[in-house]
Amino acid sequence: MSEEETTPEVIEKVTNEVTEEVTKEVTDEVTKEVTEEVTEVKKKKKKKNLWGIVHVFASYNDTFVHITDITGSETISLKTGGQFVKADRQESSPFAAMRAAYAAAEEAKSKGYNGLHVRVRAKGGNRSRTPGPGVQAALRALARSKMRIGRIDDVTPLPHDGSRRKGGRRGRRM
Repeated sequence: MSEEETTPEVIEKVTNEVTEEVTKEVTDEVTKEVTEEVTEVKKKKKKKNLWGIVHVFASYNDTFVHITDITGSETISLKTGGQFVKADRQESSPFAAMRAAYAAAEEAKSKGYNGLHVRVRAKGGNRSRTPGPGVQAALRALARSKMRIGRIDDVTPLPHDGSRRKGGRRGRRM
């Protein structure tokens, strides 16, 4: 090597050229890998199994069918028996519950949900622990709407000898 080739300016120039080439090669490889990963992620974006929770509240006055996401924090659909019949006395009927459940299931299906866990609830507490007449019809409608049914739980609140029942000491007199 001659003296001209070993001067600090020449050495700096050569190192800059080499580092530019290396960084260009590395960035090309990294961008290629990243674009491959991004295309893979875009392909996986389609959701196949989306599960929700159906809260069926059935009293003797009305039936509520409330579908939420799996965490229970976001409402997907909320239908009641009273939305599908005209007379007040028919709000808790099996027909109204069936129509409400079917409409709620269709709305959930349109949003991409295809599986549901069911939670049945009655009044509970110091009131009736048996659910109203609309529960069986609502469950049947959910199953017939081609939704996958996971667990079916009874989440009726039960008292641990809590408050006193309405009616007084001698009970309700008719």
